[in-house]
Amino acid sequence: MMCAPAEPRPLAQHASHHPATLGPVSLYVHVPFCVLKCAYCDFHSQPFCDVSPEEPEHFAWAVGEAARHWAALGVLDDVLSLYVGGGTPTTLGDGLTGSIADLCAIANMRPGAEITVETNPDTSSPELAARLHASGVTRFSVGVQSFDGADLRVLGRCHDAQAAERAVRELVATGARVALDLMCGVPGQSLASWQATLERAVATGAGHVSVYPLTVEEATPLAHHVATGALPEPDPDAAAEMMERADEVLADAGLARYEIASYAREGEQCVHNLGYWTGRPYIGLGPSASSMVPVAAFRAAAASESWADPSVVGVGRVIVDVPADAARVRFTHAADTVAFIRTATGAPEEVEYLTAEEALREDVVLGLRLAEGVAADLAERAGVVDALLRLEQQALVERAGGRWRLTRRGWLLGNEVFAEVW
Repeated sequence: MMCAPAEPRPLAQHASHHPATLGPVSLYVHVPFCVLKCAYCDFHSQPFCDVSPEEPEHFAWAVGEAARHWAALGVLDDVLSLYVGGGTPTTLGDGLTGSIADLCAIANMRPGAEITVETNPDTSSPELAARLHASGVTRFSVGVQSFDGADLRVLGRCHDAQAAERAVRELVATGARVALDLMCGVPGQSLASWQATLERAVATGAGHVSVYPLTVEEATPLAHHVATGALPEPDPDAAAEMMERADEVLADAGLARYEIASYAREGEQCVHNLGYWTGRPYIGLGPSASSMVPVAAFRAAAASESWADPSVVGVGRVIVDVPADAARVRFTHAADTVAFIRTATGAPEEVEYLTAEEALREDVVLGLRLAEGVAADLAERAGVVDALLRLEQQALVERAGGRWRLTRRGWLLGNEVFAEVW
């Protein structure tokens, strides 16, 4: 039996003492429900068949409580983007429309704010998509992964290639912006089949494509299949060749690479994801969701009654001993849906503090993911110019127009660049 939500506690005892103006903020909601757990997925989610009938409603209530908590602290005074991910949010059906409406009423959404909903072909009915778009959703992100049936079976996806193509076209027909995700380096995937997937992706009319090399995560069915020899280990060289092919095909189709894994037509770059790469504060609601805010906003939240309640597990680690030199704080909620419903406004499970110097260095590392790179003065303030000069000698980065950016070789060896800069 699903535990009922806890009674709401006072949200912000010190809400009148708002932190300094944050500027624009991004809001993320993690919906922990899906149709079926994919073979490669290690995100916190559970199949809808294992969910009690009342749990989605209780989850929606908890998300609203958490949003009101941050709104009371002034953190949601200027929300530039809302991204609802998962899991598969569209498993909630029309309940998702209501939740988005509630969030838009609680947060101060900037006019024209980007509102993205993740979906899958098997949960993207034209009727639901139309209702979501009519309610304010401006963008859909579709988990296609491949237009090849063999690849989809290896990945444990619920849809076939025809259903994926049909779903993307139906979403494009709503008038919303549409993005789709593709995965390369799948065991058994050929360069020819990858080429065909890219061409079918372009033909759907989607204005944004993200391309990810398959990673074998621990404790997933895919990891078991690889460990037992049922599937070969993904080949990183083959994945790199496929990434290069994607770069060529998508560029020829008018989708320019603006981030390591992301391509878009002009004006269709993902505003929400750009916030992650440029140091914009963000608030994550839901189990396993992460947030990143300046330390003043974190202290204000830690002073609220819901975090000070001794019944909240782990609160001592959060309230006490915030380092004096902390400038930025990243924190994550427990990957536990029932715990989130019970204590939606409670303290996070994990907290990481960054000094001002570390925050600047992080901004450089993340900014280098972007095709335009980072401003030279940011690199100077972060104290990483010597590292960049060493990388320049290895032809991994270059200087252009007062900015540092990855070379094509650096794009393929990004992790080496980021480790050196950090």
